Amino acid sequence: MAPSIVHLPNGQTLTVTPVFGGLYFKSNDLNTHHSVFPPGWTIILNCEDEEEDHANPAASVHAHTHPISEIDRAGMPKRQHIHRFRKPSLQSDHMYISSISNPSSSDFRPSSSPTRGIAMMLWASLWWYFHQPEPDRQLTTPASAGTPEEGRPKGEWRVNINREGIFQGKHLFPKLERMGLIATEDSSVGLDPEDGVRNAGEGWKRMFVSRKSFWQLDPRIYLFTLSPTQDSSPYPSVSPASSRPASPNRGTDRTTPTPNLSMTARNTGGDALSAMASTMAGPPHPLSRHNTPPGPYASTSNLPTFYPPPPLQFIFTNGIRHPVRPKPPRQGETFYTRYIPSLGQYLSFRVASLSNSPCIHRGPTSTFSGEQQATDARFSRQMDTSIPTIAAMNLTNLKNRENGDATEDTMCMTDPELLHKWMNDPRVSHSWAEDGPMSHQKSFLQTNLGDRHSFPAIGCFDGKPFGYFELYWVKEDKLSRQVDGNSVGDWDRGIHCLVGEQEFRGGHRVKVWLSGLVHYCWLADLRTERVFMEPRVDNQLVKRYCEEAGFFKEGEVAFPHKQSNLLKIKREGWEAPAI
Repeated sequence: MAPSIVHLPNGQTLTVTPVFGGLYFKSNDLNTHHSVFPPGWTIILNCEDEEEDHANPAASVHAHTHPISEIDRAGMPKRQHIHRFRKPSLQSDHMYISSISNPSSSDFRPSSSPTRGIAMMLWASLWWYFHQPEPDRQLTTPASAGTPEEGRPKGEWRVNINREGIFQGKHLFPKLERMGLIATEDSSVGLDPEDGVRNAGEGWKRMFVSRKSFWQLDPRIYLFTLSPTQDSSPYPSVSPASSRPASPNRGTDRTTPTPNLSMTARNTGGDALSAMASTMAGPPHPLSRHNTPPGPYASTSNLPTFYPPPPLQFIFTNGIRHPVRPKPPRQGETFYTRYIPSLGQYLSFRVASLSNSPCIHRGPTSTFSGEQQATDARFSRQMDTSIPTIAAMNLTNLKNRENGDATEDTMCMTDPELLHKWMNDPRVSHSWAEDGPMSHQKSFLQTNLGDRHSFPAIGCFDGKPFGYFELYWVKEDKLSRQVDGNSVGDWDRGIHCLVGEQEFRGGHRVKVWLSGLVHYCWLADLRTERVFMEPRVDNQLVKRYCEEAGFFKEGEVAFPHKQSNLLKIKREGWEAPAI
């Protein structure tokens, strides 16, 4: 097995290398003082199967001449065969962390919660594992032996987590199970009175993680910073707003004020390009990125950025009773990001913005990924991603924009300009009918940003905008009045979509970004059971793309302005996002 690179959703990368008896995960972050992970850890990953999976011809002849009675066979223990991992099996793989490479405490600040640190390493290992090729899911049982292979029942892809190595502690597995990372089919208390006193009981031996449940775990539970400043993360780890005068920042001179981009722009005559260049000249500081809210993994402590949902409260909107909705992310804030191996690019979604300046992408890109930073000494002391994101932009177009010239580079456009370009494309206006002057698109965006049951978003590949989307709560939407009220749950969501850039069209990309939006809906609230779409009936291409992504048609609905296919996807039938 060749070394591979693991792209985590927070922009960090890990190198996975085969070692004797297992796999070594190495963090590609050179700055160990602020690394999310320790320098490395080793997992043992084997495939175990039973005696009947290994037919021995000689043994078969012997069994034919000296048959074993069913009573004798029942009393014979089954032998386990252990193989080195080469490719995933459906349910026979076994994994555990055997060792952790921790340097001295003077070089590395360990987590104040070892359990969360271990959970983070196990989660990252599983992230790599469930990106491997899917095994054959057809099951061969005595009942299905005569059934054609394509018609046999399908099993669930899962990996077993062994209570070995660093998992031998009597309290570790119970904690990981309560965190939702591992599970067991044995939901009984158990008969061992020493469980949790002297050891972990028998009920904690057969733990597993399924692919389906893994992809519904919010990464924010497991990815968090181990120190207040995480230089290698593409997201700020502190407030994006400037500190008040005389407010010290950790690691800086208390008497020296912290510069920010707006202050630098005023000092350079208002030239934003010069301001960005001046902030890049010295050691970068997270506070210089004041124009973008921190991303989903920003934390000023060693605690996860995930919080459980609040107690239920209900209100009425247009006569419809529904829960009080959580506030959506802020304008310009990235709320979802994931590396897509099949495309070699990062997919991300951020909230649309009314800003008069372009929303500069602050997340990871494939051009400037963690493994390149790790091998380039120039980044050893300048790990802030304002360097790669600014370098990824077309500075000529940005300079032209400063001079008042028009630009066709979507990375240098404001969101109203993006909508103006996309909505006036005849292909898009045929479906959305929102073409017109810039003032119309700006008013359109203002209306959607002020809506209490939905929010607008911009989709990006490697930071380049490609489409406009709306995520809405179905219960108080006009769609709920067109369908049976019992078929809409309090937390069901809907999606409107628009792909504006020709280069990002195509069936595979649709499957990637659509499954990403559905994935976000599952992560945003575990109570969301269904996601709806209602494309116009004459848009058969969108219907086909949705069905390829897992949606099914339940019927049609008649709106005052259109006849739509009612498409739906259920959480219970969803397996994983497209990778």
